[in-house]
Amino acid sequence: MINRRRFLTLSLSLLTAAACTQRSKHRRLASDSTILALGDSLTAGYGAEQGQDYPAQLTELTGYKTINGGISGDTSAQALARLPALMKQKPQLVIVSIGGNDFLKKLPENQTRENIGKILSRIREADVPAVLVAIPHFTTGALLGFIRDHPLYRDLAKQYAVPLLENAWSEILGKPHLKSDPIHANAAGYRLFAEKTASFLRQEGLI
Repeated sequence: MINRRRFLTLSLSLLTAAACTQRSKHRRLASDSTILALGDSLTAGYGAEQGQDYPAQLTELTGYKTINGGISGDTSAQALARLPALMKQKPQLVIVSIGGNDFLKKLPENQTRENIGKILSRIREADVPAVLVAIPHFTTGALLGFIRDHPLYRDLAKQYAVPLLENAWSEILGKPHLKSDPIHANAAGYRLFAEKTASFLRQEGLI
């Protein structure tokens, strides 16, 4: 029979273990891990000088090598097509930030959903964790400074059970002093995005 003291000790141990499990949502990356940043011009660093893109600044902030897999003008379909070659570099984490050019070109939303879903599925098939970044869509409210994430990202994050970094680009692209033009960040904007990303990855227990 378990006495009262032993029962309380056992209960406390179980609660502590549960709390630790909740804090560590994902397996922490090893110190020599590589991160792949998949995206378009916002990942490539358009509007800032070389080395001021967010993947380069994420490397500086975290110490993890971050591959810049961003190409200006890329749609979700083009990013999907490039993914197999990028995955050959064996990343241990992929940050997916894509879709803005789909919205600007007014491509069918169902195609964008399908393409991003395939990106997340193929990353999962490689047994690599992914983080999805919500991208804003520029509605008429954007003219007044009200920039919001497109709702499809929350749906996709829930469907594919991946962490979602929300409101980061929307916040940055809603502030003139953080932009190089109406739809791109400047060096300060990319730095802030890298800081937000690093904080989110720590919060998720990935780094």
